[in-house]
Amino acid sequence: MKAKIGSRLLRGIKPKSTRYDVHDEDLKGFVLRVEPSGAKTFYCKYRLISGKQRMQKLGSASVLTCEQARDNAKQALALAAQGKDPTEVKRRARAHTLKSFLDEEYETWITTHKRGGKDTVQRIRADFAELLPKKLHEVTRWQIEKWRSKVIAAGHLATANRSMTYLKACLERAREWEHLDVNPLADLKRVKEDSSANIRYLSGEEEARLVAALDARQERQRQERDRHNAWCRERGYQEWPDLRAVAYTNRMKPMVVLSLNTGMRQGEVFNLKWQDCDFQQGDITVSGATAKSGRTRHVPMNSTVRETLSAWREQVNPADPSAFVFPGANRTRLDNVKTSWANLLKEAGITVFRWHDMRHTFASRLVMGGVDLYIVSRLLGHSSFQMTQRYAHLAPRQMQDAVEKLVRESNVISLSEAASARGRRG
Repeated sequence: MKAKIGSRLLRGIKPKSTRYDVHDEDLKGFVLRVEPSGAKTFYCKYRLISGKQRMQKLGSASVLTCEQARDNAKQALALAAQGKDPTEVKRRARAHTLKSFLDEEYETWITTHKRGGKDTVQRIRADFAELLPKKLHEVTRWQIEKWRSKVIAAGHLATANRSMTYLKACLERAREWEHLDVNPLADLKRVKEDSSANIRYLSGEEEARLVAALDARQERQRQERDRHNAWCRERGYQEWPDLRAVAYTNRMKPMVVLSLNTGMRQGEVFNLKWQDCDFQQGDITVSGATAKSGRTRHVPMNSTVRETLSAWREQVNPADPSAFVFPGANRTRLDNVKTSWANLLKEAGITVFRWHDMRHTFASRLVMGGVDLYIVSRLLGHSSFQMTQRYAHLAPRQMQDAVEKLVRESNVISLSEAASARGRRG
């Protein structure tokens, strides 16, 4: 039987005493099979290079629309036209391990469609390394629950939620692409976080130790360069540039100073280019193309940032305004500073402190200094004011002043005033 396979046909077609097929009159090979029970299933009929015919099940009409099934049939027929067996291709795809799915399909898709996609895939690989060799269908909810409990017990609730969300989205994409029948994490909820309790910022004493460690690090590097150049002079070799003639021995100190005084995210610092730094206007443009919120914002330079970036610019002398302010190898975008950062914290004696916590330090200093939360939100580039409210408890003086206004403006007599009045009458 031939007919146009569409929603109208599906609504009107009736089962018979035996199974029968309806062949689409427009797309050769697109088939609707009707069972005596009334069940309807889409198939694709194709021929291999050997001449042998095969039928690939596309899915039930109760799950797929006619348009979806037709598209799937076209894909299968295209594979057959290329000399590939669509059934075998689908079988191999279903055999993906988590690693092969990340490497061969998911990474390309997410880096194209999602900002920060590369970092997302790296996080999945790092946090779920033990699951990478497993087939997708072998990844179970129990394994993730076990991992999450361990991470939360170590005091990293936010990390557990974030990484679990990344993996959940990855497996959901695998399900949508028919590599999984069911996403085992589909209904797994994030553990509720107390956002106000998660703020880690530097105390004044810790910040002083961090700066001291940076200066000590620079002095060691200068001394090492002095010794090396002395060795070169003795042998008549060309000396390396004198590190005592420049403000900074490398990018680490200016990056830390910038982060503490602007609240820029690490990725925003890595993406920063000289053309984004306007020394005349005194601000830094964080492009929406690279910002987490997707919105461009302008961060004012205070005198410390202006002096730091000016000295760094004079030192590196960039010929191209589109060059990165803090380039990595071969002048490409910097990838990470994990080792240098970990060593610096160790030297400063600072524990449980991430690079991102310098952003918290920036915000906390502002709030404790009496800056309005709305201004702080604008400076941080938060997509919602709720994200900024986590810092509200750091301004107890402001909240105390607010409720004291009730006392000054209210006509209600306080207990102490009433007692004084009675005393006067007596």
